[in-house]
Amino acid sequence: MTATVVRAPLCAPVRIRHTRPGQDEAMAARLPEPTNDPDRAEHDLREHGICAVAGALTAETLETARRALYGAADDDRARGREQKFALDYGHDNTNQRVWNVLSRAPVFTDLVEHPLALRLLRSVLGWPMLLGNLSANITGPGGGEMLLHADQIFVPTPWPDQPQGANAAWCIDDFTADNGATRFVPGSHLLNRPPRPDEQVVTVPMEAPAGSLVVFDSRLWHHTGNNHTVDQRRAGIFGWYTRPIYRTQENWFLSLDPSVRQFASDDMLVLLGYRTAGLGLVNGASPA
Repeated sequence: MTATVVRAPLCAPVRIRHTRPGQDEAMAARLPEPTNDPDRAEHDLREHGICAVAGALTAETLETARRALYGAADDDRARGREQKFALDYGHDNTNQRVWNVLSRAPVFTDLVEHPLALRLLRSVLGWPMLLGNLSANITGPGGGEMLLHADQIFVPTPWPDQPQGANAAWCIDDFTADNGATRFVPGSHLLNRPPRPDEQVVTVPMEAPAGSLVVFDSRLWHHTGNNHTVDQRRAGIFGWYTRPIYRTQENWFLSLDPSVRQFASDDMLVLLGYRTAGLGLVNGASPA
């Protein structure tokens, strides 16, 4: 087991020690196991800052989402729009980020407003909330790890006592320790701060089968793991949701496919900021 120093412009370097399930259990807390019980998932999210629900997507929806996502990634590459996300993966160009996934296919609308995802998100963020972003991360064979970070890094410190956002991550492929599953520092959300320079941490992979939903507190430290395989691409779709006072990461008013808004449900209009109260008004009224 070796330590790695990860550097990036937005985050301080952090010394990361990797562990796999069954290793160094005395040194690292465990992540909750994937469950099929929504009540248990809600409990895990409150207690551990993270939960995983196996089989959240039907086989049909999963296959539709997989085809659409990899198709979008191939299209970006063919058009020269492939995003390597060098800020996060400065030491290699193997991994690919796909932006504005919501505009790419109707199936992604179903993920954004999936009833179980919204139930879990509401339990920590309340309602209304905003969808800040929907992007995908694809790590290829030999792909390097991402910098360690907390998703609410843009929230000024000191942070409030409650999470200001949460991520709903969809496992489009199996997430394993070998193929770059997202790695977390268990309990780090309770520190209520970002990682400090030269801090030594132990990370644990969240391993879950394709079709799983992983929801985690925006204060929980995490990063994409190294993909040690020679033949596996691993894709995940990440929905970033925030309390309604925050600016969205994706500017939906400019980038969203108009058909998404045209056929949006009431909940989707709220998530996109088109149906609001108090903030984001147009001549004193909600835009939609």
